[in-house]
Amino acid sequence: MRQIILDTETTGLRVEDGHRMIEIACLEMINRKLSGKFFHYYINPERDIDKEAEKIHGISNALLNDKPVFRQIEQELMDFIKGAELIIHNAPFDLGFLNYEFSLTRTDFESVTDYCAIIDTLQLARKLHAGQRNSLDALCKRYGVDNSRRDLHGALIDTDLLAQVYLLMTGGQGSFFDLPSENNHAVTRANMNTAIAQSAEQHNLMVLQASPEELLEHEKYLELLEKQG
Repeated sequence: MRQIILDTETTGLRVEDGHRMIEIACLEMINRKLSGKFFHYYINPERDIDKEAEKIHGISNALLNDKPVFRQIEQELMDFIKGAELIIHNAPFDLGFLNYEFSLTRTDFESVTDYCAIIDTLQLARKLHAGQRNSLDALCKRYGVDNSRRDLHGALIDTDLLAQVYLLMTGGQGSFFDLPSENNHAVTRANMNTAIAQSAEQHNLMVLQASPEELLEHEKYLELLEKQG
């Protein structure tokens, strides 16, 4: 069973307003264990990022000026996700942006669901924990997943956290990092942390501590995002 934990960051909340994708991360699991393969890009959206969105993910327009546009990575992305089961938190949000991006590059494209099955972990969490908060941060706290690295929302960090949460929600984590010996690309907690740190360093990302007012706005933004699902 091949599953892909997927997350995106965007220039703003609504694709209907012309917002675009600026980061995508995909983490592969085979039979509920990490394979060591992941897909990660920052993307030039060819438009400005909303200030409110930048407060959430910390990605600036300047950071993306020299990054590839979506059409330069879309075939590689499709090759990576095609035929897999995508695990996404609040799937309608990410799928809306993915469908829009692919529609700009493929004249016959209709929906990612034509190529992949979808599991929405937000909907799953709402069934398991009705009436409770089910943001990724809330689920990390509920299931004891360490999200202390998540000062800002980043797609690569979030796929790692969502993988752990999903496995715990669906029957226990098990041997999350115990991979076959022939796999030379085994992801461990240590080298996943290294990959995240190297990605941040490579792209000159700064971690800015949010003020109490910004944290409040952050919570309002996340609640609005969940209601879109």
